[in-house]
Amino acid sequence: MANTSNNGKPGGPEKPRPDWYRRMSEFAKPDLRKATRQVLDTLVPYVLLWFLMVRSVQQGYPYWVTLLLIVLAAGFLIRIFIFFHDCCHGSFFPSERANMILGYLFGILVFTPFEDWRFTHWRHHATVANLDHRGEGDVWTMTLEEYLESPKYRQWLYRLFRNPLVLFGLGPLFYFLIRQRVPSPGVGKRGRRSVYLTDLALLAVMTAAALTMGLATYLMIQIPVLHLAGAGGVWLFYVQHQFEGAYWARQESWDPMKAALLGSSFYKLPRVLQWFSGNIGLHHIHHVRPRIPNYNLELCYNAMPELQTVKPLTLLQSLKSLRLRLWDESRKRLVGFRVLRSLVKDSRQGENSRVF
Repeated sequence: MANTSNNGKPGGPEKPRPDWYRRMSEFAKPDLRKATRQVLDTLVPYVLLWFLMVRSVQQGYPYWVTLLLIVLAAGFLIRIFIFFHDCCHGSFFPSERANMILGYLFGILVFTPFEDWRFTHWRHHATVANLDHRGEGDVWTMTLEEYLESPKYRQWLYRLFRNPLVLFGLGPLFYFLIRQRVPSPGVGKRGRRSVYLTDLALLAVMTAAALTMGLATYLMIQIPVLHLAGAGGVWLFYVQHQFEGAYWARQESWDPMKAALLGSSFYKLPRVLQWFSGNIGLHHIHHVRPRIPNYNLELCYNAMPELQTVKPLTLLQSLKSLRLRLWDESRKRLVGFRVLRSLVKDSRQGENSRVF
């Protein structure tokens, strides 16, 4: 957990941390054996699935057979992204150099430049749930008042962006195929270089694929795998900070510990989904101590009663988050667009009462 970022945001005096925060440090120790085991139990099946998918296309099997394999491969790609995420935090391997090298390689697999994404992600950690510093690697969120005061075209754009078909349909393809091909605003020389190196590596991969399996075969597999994995990743990121009961605050009252524990969800997934998502559902722990690797998050949760006080968000309950679109500052809660109908109705009733 950080109270300031490298660029000075959000700033403010360091607030005292609870005593149990120090005890979490024992879990923030990367383990080479655990990390290696995770790489093997994920990359080996992912490569094997790619072989089977290519053969299924080349042998002329019905495409639905390939799609079944694609769904499974997308699950493994989500898990690879979690390893990439840990490398960005320097928490996956004990060696900083190993985190950087594997981070770049994982980044190629998930179409995401290592240094550039690390820059925006650190800013996200430094500003999570801060209403005065939105737009730092998060999902576009407007307050109710901002929405009502916006011109019609901006309201329409916001509604379009928050539509699930856009957010989880077109959005992931745009983000991973297009957005990640250009440097982020404010990123330094290393970040820009990571974008260009990743782009060149992806071009080399596509060229090699065209010369071996054929470009059409490659695209028939890579695009849907990336799309499904991207949609799953966007959903995880969305529900980790957009849920009923989430904490948000203005800068003057923003508390980084509350932002970590209450502004990040404890997404309690079925065991198989927890494995594919690399324990990232324990997101409140990750935001309190970002240096805890994914393979230690559950160990930390089980060992510390203080972290178990956060109410879990189940898979069924998380679906309700889709209707939460705006932050209502007066009630300090996320609300849906339906609240706008109530406001219009109340306004009309008020006008009628004045007439009579």
